[in-house]
Amino acid sequence: MSNSANIKDGEQFVVFMLCDKYYGITIDSVVEIVRLEAVTKMPETPDFIEGIINLRGKIVVVIDICRIFNMPLSEKTNASRIIIVESLGQRFGMIVDSVSEVLGISGSDIEPPPAIIAETGNKAVKAIALVKEKLITILEIETLFKEDERHLIKNIEIG
Repeated sequence: MSNSANIKDGEQFVVFMLCDKYYGITIDSVVEIVRLEAVTKMPETPDFIEGIINLRGKIVVVIDICRIFNMPLSEKTNASRIIIVESLGQRFGMIVDSVSEVLGISGSDIEPPPAIIAETGNKAVKAIALVKEKLITILEIETLFKEDERHLIKNIEIG
């Protein structure tokens, strides 16, 4: 295993599904997981911003991660969830098809992403893990957005 992914041995990840594929984010970035609720659309925002929700009196921007990755949009079901994350001082929600589990992943199960991924400039893919026959793409929340997109999310949050 190459430790270029900077993942600690046994680090815990929230594993979720998008388009029948497994993805994971470090549990340290997850604030909470809530059921998918009605999202209020915001005019003149990029298509990856689904809208906003009121989470116990706080406005939270909700993004559709499928749109960021140019993946087909999934049908929203009873299993759909919003993972509320905090990254670089910003809180936002990500719509996912379902949340699978919280999983400690051994360093020996983690590999850096294939070179072709890095060559495309996609910095959101931090590593790939193979655990119990599951191929899990580990995402780096801090690099999910471009700087101008992050600024836009922050402005919607503030209002």
